[in-house]
Amino acid sequence: MALLGLAPFPLSAILYAYGPSALTIHGLNVLLTWSAVAMGFLGGVRWGVESSRAEPHLARLAGSTISPVTGWGLLALRRHVDVDWIVGGFLAAFIIQWMFDHAAPGVPNRYPRMVTVLTLGAGVSLAMALEKAMRM
Repeated sequence: MALLGLAPFPLSAILYAYGPSALTIHGLNVLLTWSAVAMGFLGGVRWGVESSRAEPHLARLAGSTISPVTGWGLLALRRHVDVDWIVGGFLAAFIIQWMFDHAAPGVPNRYPRMVTVLTLGAGVSLAMALEKAMRM
């Protein structure tokens, strides 16, 4: 399932970076929107893991809202900030989220692998888009 959720990253990044000029904006729109959706998903997963504990840690619950708010904020700033900063912001947000996910205590065994695959797919795709955005 995680791989299906990962598919829009490389597909949209390739369309943005290498597609016909008439379609590049659509590739960028999908990439940025899907990045915000994925950030919300990762925050929701963290919320679910923490809230399922017998005694949830309030700071971890609060921290799980940072990634969705970051994704939404980057998407909202898109019309006001150069696209290379938005793409770079998403790239940084995914890396920071990955670091927090790997430091989280008591997560299911498959969780670190899942977020690593998602972060790698998102990161490579966003890096490809960042390279294109910086050339514009």
